[in-house]
Amino acid sequence: MSLHGKNIIIGISGGIAAYKIPLLVRLLVKAGAQVQIIMTPAAHDFVTPLTLATLSNQPVLTDLVARKDEGTWNNHVQLAQQADLILIAPATANTLSKMAHGQADNLLLTVYMSAKSPVMIAPAMDLDMYAHPATRHNIDLLQSYGHIIIPATKGELASGLTGYGRMEEPEIIFEQITGFFEKKKLLTGQKVLITAGPTYEAIDPVRFIGNHSSGKMGIALAKEAAQRGARVVLVLGPTCMQINHNNIEVINVQNAAQMYDAVHRYFNKADITIMAAAVADFTPQKTAKHKIKKTNETLSLQLTKTKDILTSLGKIKKDKQILVGFAMETDHEKENAQKKLIKKNLDFIVLNSLNNPHAGFKHDTNQVSILLRNGDIIDYPLKTKTQVAQDIFDVIFEHLTKA
Repeated sequence: MSLHGKNIIIGISGGIAAYKIPLLVRLLVKAGAQVQIIMTPAAHDFVTPLTLATLSNQPVLTDLVARKDEGTWNNHVQLAQQADLILIAPATANTLSKMAHGQADNLLLTVYMSAKSPVMIAPAMDLDMYAHPATRHNIDLLQSYGHIIIPATKGELASGLTGYGRMEEPEIIFEQITGFFEKKKLLTGQKVLITAGPTYEAIDPVRFIGNHSSGKMGIALAKEAAQRGARVVLVLGPTCMQINHNNIEVINVQNAAQMYDAVHRYFNKADITIMAAAVADFTPQKTAKHKIKKTNETLSLQLTKTKDILTSLGKIKKDKQILVGFAMETDHEKENAQKKLIKKNLDFIVLNSLNNPHAGFKHDTNQVSILLRNGDIIDYPLKTKTQVAQDIFDVIFEHLTKA
């Protein structure tokens, strides 16, 4: 694949695996990419700026101040905004920690903190550091930010030990980069509608009926669709999570009725609709205007059914529209999901079970099965929600190519 016109920043931190980066730079430049190298001060001990500058045809940057005698500086914001992709390789345990926790004490980290583009990270360190709970936590955090992790592989390490921690080879990283840009084109021109998060059904101005949904799965889906080139409308229930992407329009709602109205406002123009929100099935018949006081031992609430958004969409869905639902089940999971798939006229349904540890509400991971209309079932292992979103859109794209 040609990378002509793509601006790629490679950030090199201070690890022995930095010796692999010149080959990667050569591959990227040969494919037509414009490569800008940013090194941490520690990286200079492992690879020379002269080599990298010669291969990239660009001066290598290290400091915020470009030329101290002239008082000029390297504009980290401008660098970040011009990038189509930022790759941190090798990413040491120290740099991973700083990225995960928002520290910005060198030029590379300030560029990273200013990034609007996708970020790839290729960790490299000794096996005990790679396996340490703090490192695993930092990698999980960075994945939850939507970054693409290129896992370290097993092999001989600089310490002489053998195990996981070796940075992936330059040829494989190059394939990951080209594959990423190929994938970005898959949904170009497609309009995607996604719901995410819970709904809060007010009892009074203080209390509500809700659920434990965080919105993480739906937000991961929105980011994945946007990265693949789609224009996304995200109808988002109340959540503390933030999302900022040029290709994502966020419609904030509070309750099921508002979500119903917002979804129906955009559904007719959507090519793909994914209902990942955990919408309340019932809402209080009446909402008290003032806070209900604890004057009695018991409180009775009259609940009424909310409108079934997914069923209503299935009834008006056009032939070329793709409609995907989610099913959160606790028993007879696949049987119940299959019934929902048919009853609601879905193209396929994503099943997750609360019986699976580390899956479902609030977790950064999920374990799903995708049930297709033809009866096929695709079972996946436990993955990050970012990876689950990728799997779901892979199935959607396969469906599109067969249509």
